[in-house]
Amino acid sequence: MRILVTGASGLLGLNLSLGMIETHTIVGVDRSKLAHTPFELVQADLLEAGVCSRLISQTRPNAVIHTAANANVDSCESDPDGARRLNADLPGELAEVCAKRGIQLIHISTDAVFDGTKDGIYTEDDKPNPLGVYAQTKLDGERAVLSANADAAVARVNFFGWSLSGFRSLSEFFYNNLSTGKQANGFTDVWFCTMFVNDLAETLVGMLEKGLSGLYNTVGSEALTKYDFGVKIARQFGFDPKLVIPISVEESGLKAKRSHNLRLSVHKLSTDLGLTIPGVSTGIEKFYTQLQQGYPQKMRSYTQA
Repeated sequence: MRILVTGASGLLGLNLSLGMIETHTIVGVDRSKLAHTPFELVQADLLEAGVCSRLISQTRPNAVIHTAANANVDSCESDPDGARRLNADLPGELAEVCAKRGIQLIHISTDAVFDGTKDGIYTEDDKPNPLGVYAQTKLDGERAVLSANADAAVARVNFFGWSLSGFRSLSEFFYNNLSTGKQANGFTDVWFCTMFVNDLAETLVGMLEKGLSGLYNTVGSEALTKYDFGVKIARQFGFDPKLVIPISVEESGLKAKRSHNLRLSVHKLSTDLGLTIPGVSTGIEKFYTQLQQGYPQKMRSYTQA
């Protein structure tokens, strides 16, 4: 399968592109950050008029995984118009082009579309209630995609792993601080179901191979607090777990409001894929193994000089 991956320098885009090159032909779309990648690379500004149609014509993919977004929650609050263009308008345009040309599409959304006030676990049937600009624009993007392309799949995700910059994921935040003996805050009142990024990449490609469409919670199968996640990282790497400081998200001083409960059911995804969805514990082990194998350094070797 020839897969076009937008946002190829991002945490998900790069890990997916590197992880799938043995089994699929990957074409990565990046604006200016990458060079000398082992997969085909196309430079493009996704906000240029008509770029979606041009990209599809130029690269002729069988499928598209649209990972490009502004995922910086506080940045979206500062620039709501820019966030709307990238997170809501662009996905709708891409979905329309894919629909017209019969190309499979998976659009990446977020678990943050929920406000976190539900006592139990969220399913795909629960009504979203975004708390901020980022979450609202991502929800608008979901709706634009499914409105323009009934055959598209929308994956609501939460993931961790190594990134090009080394500072993009929560796992890197804990690793960067704990490895130097610094304390790191962990929220005791924010529950989530994060998935290791390479497990997510395999899951997304599995969704393409199965021809899935519609809305899917595409997260890990284990729920835990962000504090517990930090402690798990500490223990896996042999750092002092006491360096992870338990605090409430309400005390954090973050600009945008965060949801307290992002426990999502993966029953629909697991059933339709016919697979058990990976959990966070095995993912953290893989995250550790990648460091031992020099994977973060390998990623940075693809940085544009």
